[in-house]
Amino acid sequence: MFDFDSPPERGGTDSAKWRKYHGQDIIPMWVADMDFTSPAPVIEALHHRIDHGVFGYGAIDETLSASVVAYLQRSFKWRVEPRWIVWLPGLVSGLNIACRSVGEPGDAVLTTVPVYPPFLSAPKNTRRRLITSQWRQSNDHWEMDFDDLRKSIDDRTRLFILCNPHNPTGRVLTRDELTTLARICLDRGMIICADEIHCDLIMEPGCRHIPMASLSPEIARNTITLMAPSKTYNIPGLGCSFAVISDDTLRRRFKRAMTGIVPHVNILGMVAAQAAYQYGGPWLDAVIAYLRKNLELTAQAIGRMPGLSMGKVEATYLAWIDTRDLKIENPGKWFEAAGVGLSDGIAFDGPGFVRLNFGCRRALLAKALERMAMAVGKGGPF
Repeated sequence: MFDFDSPPERGGTDSAKWRKYHGQDIIPMWVADMDFTSPAPVIEALHHRIDHGVFGYGAIDETLSASVVAYLQRSFKWRVEPRWIVWLPGLVSGLNIACRSVGEPGDAVLTTVPVYPPFLSAPKNTRRRLITSQWRQSNDHWEMDFDDLRKSIDDRTRLFILCNPHNPTGRVLTRDELTTLARICLDRGMIICADEIHCDLIMEPGCRHIPMASLSPEIARNTITLMAPSKTYNIPGLGCSFAVISDDTLRRRFKRAMTGIVPHVNILGMVAAQAAYQYGGPWLDAVIAYLRKNLELTAQAIGRMPGLSMGKVEATYLAWIDTRDLKIENPGKWFEAAGVGLSDGIAFDGPGFVRLNFGCRRALLAKALERMAMAVGKGGPF
């Protein structure tokens, strides 16, 4: 039913991922979008909406909110009220709004690194101070250093921004880890902003995503949860995300911070989101099965390349690859010269690493891995 081995040609289109290396023999495996066609019900719903022919200002339909409520209950046994949902044109907007809505200019925002680059820029954009704590790695396992986290908090730290599942390491935090983190934040009077955009893309069988706000009513009252269908169903360009905020006061502050600067959600994004949450399940099951085989190929190949290693990817379609044993100054540029466009870890506050997006057809992934292997002196094929 689903042919992920023959995706549409994206070269020469408006794709940011593919336009970056237009005219160059460099395989783009950097920005986090997949090359696969979105679910057929999403495309059909969009066609139906476009056929209407009028594209005026949109308003969120109750059916869409109901679809999200049902999705959260079905997927995570997390019961939310429709009024808790705040619609956004993108998750990065949500990160910046959260920073703006909590505390005052000059207060601090804490996060853990390496991390998705907007986590590092959002505090500065909103006149907050950025504080970071390092993830630690033990063999192929990444984990938060809770002792270092506690030491990093100062008297003006008002917000912790969490990425779970974690981009770029691919970790899915356990219930115990989430509970420990929440206790640290609540004991210090900090609000939690949880980016959970990769929550549906579980690669490790047996892993389960647990929304931070689902742990307890107390934690929920102090949590802003950010989610979207964009990564899950490969519709990031349609601009539809949402926050879940159960506390009335916190939700009012969040909405007030949006006033005058945050546009409405794209009307086509609304249509795509509703169709995805209602009818995208079979496609999602199939794409996860395909991605898991791509991950297996990637891990096996990287494991045979001298000077490279990667941790276990529990979620996302992103591999975080350690190049430090190669002792090269700029691994992103170095692999570009070998014909593979990766995200350089320095943008994530993870120098010496690169991030590889394996959300593509398997033959292209194998070609990219062969180029990487040739670059480090260990040829394929894979």
